[in-house]
Amino acid sequence: MSILGKIFTWWNGATIGTSLFTSRRGEKVGTDAQGNTYYRSKNKRDLNTAGSYSGGERRWVIYEGANDASRVPPEWHGWLHGAFDDVPESNLPPARIWEADYTPNATGTPNAYRPQGALEMGGKRARTTGDYEAWTPE
Repeated sequence: MSILGKIFTWWNGATIGTSLFTSRRGEKVGTDAQGNTYYRSKNKRDLNTAGSYSGGERRWVIYEGANDASRVPPEWHGWLHGAFDDVPESNLPPARIWEADYTPNATGTPNAYRPQGALEMGGKRARTTGDYEAWTPE
């Protein structure tokens, strides 16, 4: 991405301000399977975003590619929100055979789910099955 893109866009990766903050005050904790990188504050006394000391440490993610919060896996989501202190690799149970791989959030894209009656699908609904009787006033 160009330098102008880094200055003026926030939706395609980290901005210059975030990159500077991360390089100066951040300690890399780990990376997930999608390439997102997770950080925590080096200094326990860092302030939270409201400007007051929260008693915990700041934790954040730098996305690989587009900034989409649905790309954060559940185990890292728990770590980001302080559900546990150790990095997720040390807390994960073995993967189950029924667990599905990540699929991106398709809302607002041509791949989004649209039911039969949606205008994008032609606007035609299936006929009722006869168990419905319309009300008409007398």
